[in-house]
Parts: sequence; C-alpha cells; structure tokens
Amino acid sequence: MSDDPFDPEKLLFVPLGGAEQIGMNLNLYGHQGRWLMVDLGVSFGDDTLPGVHVVMPDPDFIVRRRQNLAGLVLTHAHEDHLGAVPYLWPRLRCPVYATPFAAAFLKAKLSETGLERDVPLHIVEPGSRFDVGPFDIELITMTHSIPEPTALAIRADDKLVLHSGDWKFDPDPLIGEAANERRLAELGAEGVTALICDSTNAFTDGAAGSEADVAVALKEVVGKYPGGRVAVACFASNVARLKSIIEAAHAHQRCVALVGRSLRRVVEAAQESGYLTDLPAFLTEKEAMQVPNDQVLMICTGSQGEPRSALARIARKDHPVVKLDAGDVVLFSAREIPGNEKSIGRMQNALVAQGVGLVTPDEEDIHVSGHPGRDELAHIYALTKPQIVVPVHGEPRHARAQAGLAQHCQVKETVTPFNGAVIDLTPGAARIIDEIDVGELCVDGDRLVPRDGDLIRARSRMVWNGVLFLTVVLNRQGELMAKPQLSAPSLLDDQIDEGLIATLITEITERIELMNDDAVSEDEAVLLTIRQVLRKPLRQRLGKRPLIDIHLMRCE
Repeated sequence: MSDDPFDPEKLLFVPLGGAEQIGMNLNLYGHQGRWLMVDLGVSFGDDTLPGVHVVMPDPDFIVRRRQNLAGLVLTHAHEDHLGAVPYLWPRLRCPVYATPFAAAFLKAKLSETGLERDVPLHIVEPGSRFDVGPFDIELITMTHSIPEPTALAIRADDKLVLHSGDWKFDPDPLIGEAANERRLAELGAEGVTALICDSTNAFTDGAAGSEADVAVALKEVVGKYPGGRVAVACFASNVARLKSIIEAAHAHQRCVALVGRSLRRVVEAAQESGYLTDLPAFLTEKEAMQVPNDQVLMICTGSQGEPRSALARIARKDHPVVKLDAGDVVLFSAREIPGNEKSIGRMQNALVAQGVGLVTPDEEDIHVSGHPGRDELAHIYALTKPQIVVPVHGEPRHARAQAGLAQHCQVKETVTPFNGAVIDLTPGAARIIDEIDVGELCVDGDRLVPRDGDLIRARSRMVWNGVLFLTVVLNRQGELMAKPQLSAPSLLDDQIDEGLIATLITEITERIELMNDDAVSEDEAVLLTIRQVLRKPLRQRLGKRPLIDIHLMRCE
C-alpha cells in the first residue's frame, strides 16, 4: 500500500477493537492501497475507570491513513458497532453506509453532537450491493436482537469474505425477515475465502432460540402479576422484544410507558423505519404514575444495572418521576452480560429491599440471546463452506472455542486474532503477518483521553489511594514563611488522624530547616525531601500510596 509495508495484492484483515472483547468493534480490510472500515463501536466503563462511562478503540492507525480510507460500513445499530461514530468521525471524515434503521438511529445520535449535516451518510437496503473503493459489498440479511442486522459479503478481486456481524438463525424473528440462508448457501457455492464470525456464544450448545417463544412467555408471565405495577427491563435496541412486551401488556389491559431516553430514541428510529407503527400512543412517565397500578406496564432501561439508567435510579429512589412499591414486579427480559454482575446485583437487592418482586430468565423463559450457539455456528460453516474462519466478537476464550469448533467441522484454516493483528487472508497461508500498536480512548466530559494515559492512571490512583495536597511557602533564603498546610480529603480525617497530620507537618518543617543553603534553593531538592518525609509514614500507618501534590511557592 502507498504508505504501508504490506503487499497491495493481498487482502488483509486488521481488527482494532472487538477481537479480544465483546464490544468496541472496529474492523479494517486492506486491499490495493485502500482500507474499508466495518463498524465503529463503543464499550462502557467499569470500576477500573472512575468517571468514565464510554470507551472506544483508538483509531490512530487508520487516522494516519485516512486519505486511503474508502468508507465505513455499519452492520447494525447496536452501540458496540456504531456508538463511536459521533466521537471519531471528525478524525476519519469518510463516507458512512448503513441500513435504514441503523441510519435513523445514527442520525439521532449525530444530531446531539451537531454532525448530522456533516457526515455523508448513505442509506443502503438489506440485500443491496454497492462498491466502496476496491471493495464490492453485498448486505446479507441475518437475524439478531435488533432490526436489519446484516452480514457483509466483501469481494476483493478473486477473494470473497463473509463478515458475519452479530447474528443468529431465528425462524420467527417477529420484526424483519429471517436470515437469508439461501443466499448464504449461494455464497458457499461461489467460494467463501474467509468467514469473520461472531464468537459470543461459542460455549453454548444448541441454538439461541426464537423471539416468538419469548413473546408467548411474556404474555403468560405478565398475567401472573395482576395486582401491581409491572416493569420490564430489556435492551432498548431489541425492537422485537419491545413489540412482544407491548403486546403482552395489551393482552392484560395494561397501558405502556417508556421509561428511559434510549428507549424513546429507539422507538423513534423504529417508527421512522416503518416498524412499531400500528401501536397506541405511549404514556408519559408522569401519566404512568397516575393510572391505577394494575393498569400500567413500564418498559425501563437499565437491565445491566447502568448507574444512570432509569431502573437503577428507580431502585435508588432518585428517579424524578417513577417509583415502584411493595407488590410491584420487575421482569428482567435480558441476559446478564459478564462484568455487570455487581451492578445488577446492587440494583436488584435495592429493589427487593423495597418489597418489589423480581423475575429473571433463570425462573421464566423471558429472554433468548441474539448470538449463535454452537449448532448455528456449525450450520453457517456448512452453508458457506469457508476456507478460513477468523473468530471475533468475543474474549480470547470465546475465540479459541469457536476456532476449535471450526476445526472439528473440517474448516481448513483458522486464525485467532487479537486487536492489532494484521491477518493475511490467503487460503493455504492465512496467518498473522504483522502487529500494530492499538489503544483505547475514554470519553471524559467533552474530550477523549487515552485509557493508559497519565490522567486516567492518576484518577485511578486517587480513587484507591487518595490524594494529599501540601502547600509550602519559602522566602528567597529558603526559610519557611508559615507552617506548611496539609490537606488530604478521603485519605486523612482531621479528627481521627490529627496526631499523624501534626507529626507530618513537624517533620517536614524540621527537614527543610536542616537543608543546606544550596539544596534549599533548588525546587527539585525541596520537593524530593518532602516526598521522602511523607511516603514512608503514609505507607506504614495507612497502607496507602496516595497521589502527592505539592505546591511550593517562593516569596520575596
């Protein structure tokens, strides 16, 4: 390629995100000096990232090559596949291709950042075929927990790659069409070079299950709780599930309220795209609290315990409008994503403490996954007959499990990637040929900062070890002009640690007074002396290594 040490005749696959985790998908294909990006998503912060709610891959590799970036194609509208577009598109400035639902969802997000008129957004229908630079793209209809999920058939000269996106085989998805297995088989007959495939449920035997079965179960379960309010927590983007919940409510003469901003956004995008258009108007949150308890069902965001979500706020009793009482019930129509166990547990315990009943998929069949089980993976191998399988969208253990299954199913070659791997998709020689540096960016207020940068490291250190502020004022001769001032919020208690604070100030004063004239005139020498005084007693007395911030001033 023009500015890359790679053979331009090869077809390369380079994941910058999504190859070692579930979320943050950013995939690149390289050929003839050009790059194709598939998906640009986010993940969410956890306890290791204080103050950070959104995380995304660092696109630096492709930003430095953006003149060769032909375009970005989105497989579907989930946040982990398109949520980074409003943050990162200004660095990329490339055309974006999306199906009508994904485009409607993305436009709403872009309008919040003032980019809706800047991003060249091309709406492409499922089943359509179009060119992006040297890449011939065909959208293959799949099923998933969102409308219009597509796999991409990517043709580059004599190679054909099937990029699965998120998918499963659902014979009755309720919203949209079933997966186009006929077209998948035709691609297999044409000759699929490589299948880049979802690994989320690579440990799960059987198949994911159908949304139609969940619809039946939801009607039955809602009918078991005739007395109080019913709230249902689910993923906002699962439009088929929303439809089933609404129909279950109406079957039991309950009105429906949407509680949570993302739910309203998804419903607006769905209706703009022709889905959910034949439903009665939804109640407002205020109206939901005014109708009799046994006549309302509330669909809530927050199935994963997200702190700012509607259900989490209801559980904490700090939602401005909605509350739940003893005798009400919450149905969790969503799976527990690994890593969210603590936040979900805290929220559920808070609800139980208020006398609210809980129903989860462990008790009732009110959820099915949107990702393929092992039987479905084996079936897509049989349909498409790939020469190479590259498992993505999973942790390393998921990817290895899918690679093992593919080998068991007689796939000739598998390559298990990591973020930053440069993979040569040449049959018979498929392998990782290079590695590029990758990183992650955190949304911190209105800016993006590196996850491994000084700012996030310092913040994490402050959270776990506290911070100590010390002000020292010296005159030109290096003499103290006042007693040093020490403050350590969240580390030292002014009453409990009064003796330690006094000892530290005395020791600092004495050590400065003992410094010779040359040393005390050098700021760095004074700062080093003070840090030496502070570190040992703090470590010995408190078992902490706080961030120490010293303000050294010199006055006339």
